[in-house]
Amino acid sequence: MAKPWRLSAVQLTSGPDALANLAKVDQLLAQLPKAEQHLAVLPEGVAVFAGPDGLNLQLAETLGAGTFQSAYATLAKKYQLYLLVGTLPTRTSDPKRFAASSLLYSPEGELLADYQKIHLFDALVNDSSQQYSESATTMAGKKLTLAQLGDLRLGMLICYDIRFPGLAQALAAQGMNVMAVPSAFTTVTGEAHWHTLLRARAIETQSFVVAPAQVGTHINGRQTYGHSLIIDPWGRILAEADGSSEMVLSVEIDLDYCQQLAEKMPVRHHNRFQSEFKV
Repeated sequence: MAKPWRLSAVQLTSGPDALANLAKVDQLLAQLPKAEQHLAVLPEGVAVFAGPDGLNLQLAETLGAGTFQSAYATLAKKYQLYLLVGTLPTRTSDPKRFAASSLLYSPEGELLADYQKIHLFDALVNDSSQQYSESATTMAGKKLTLAQLGDLRLGMLICYDIRFPGLAQALAAQGMNVMAVPSAFTTVTGEAHWHTLLRARAIETQSFVVAPAQVGTHINGRQTYGHSLIIDPWGRILAEADGSSEMVLSVEIDLDYCQQLAEKMPVRHHNRFQSEFKV
């Protein structure tokens, strides 16, 4: 029998002040219960969000080094948990574009894994922002990331990635049993698709899903949906945040449930399609 894991999701209304955002994360992590095996996930844009054009590029650090990466690593060590930082901007080969990097730290503050957002949100949305052109400032990633934390095999996605089931299926084929989806869904697309997409990916991959989100109206007027979720492999919602406030969700899970479900309904074995991506 596997030891229980605790999954936690931190919901935030991040702004353009990176130090203020860091302080809020510290305050919210302090509210989490203690656990021997604990993974906490922060939303997309946790470092800076909804600021002026060029802010992420200005604050981008070299992957594996930098003031803010060190600060979040210190929080993982302070609270003795695995901490997945939804996204921090990191430098790329293009001086005009940064990478949206999701970074996983150990309870010792060590960087264990990184993932750069593959699918970039270029869309017209009927909200206050109207148009999103993520690819203009962000360089798309080119790799999948599956992090092994003992019996927890963590697949790393970011926000818009959830609309592309092939990515989740490729991770499931490598043994994923927990999927992290740090996000900043718009209110319009969130109301229409957030719950459906996340529950579908959980069911298809027979994995737990932890999806922390940005929430509320941000300083530049951008509106995000919130409703952070933790979902089990049967598609049941174990915990859900509201659509207006900063808060934390935390549940204890049994990873044996993934294997038990797979034995009863072996969808990975039945899958006739293969992904071109390799972990």
